[in-house]
Amino acid sequence: MSITVTEKAAGEVQRVWEDQKFDETMFLRIGIAAGGCSGFSYSLKPDNQFDDKSDSKIECHGVSVVVDKKSALYLDGTTLDWHEGLDRRGFTFDNPNVVKTCGCGSSFQA
Repeated sequence: MSITVTEKAAGEVQRVWEDQKFDETMFLRIGIAAGGCSGFSYSLKPDNQFDDKSDSKIECHGVSVVVDKKSALYLDGTTLDWHEGLDRRGFTFDNPNVVKTCGCGSSFQA
């Protein structure tokens, strides 16, 4: 699995973890879900359930990241970043597997 979490995105995850008082057993689960205008949407959530058979785990800038094997097929090579500007604020995905996105940018086809 090749997913990168930038230092800015990892810092934001760590800030949220501290605000929510999550302990060190929590990790960031990144995945995809069917739905949205274009077919798939991204999923980010805190989790503490890991399955050796169906999940892969990596460490990026002090954040444990877990991706299920099905999602990993669509997310291989993806970079998760954090954007903060006047126009918007939030996590962004740079996914080289995307062939089409919807107008709002929240869903994709691969």
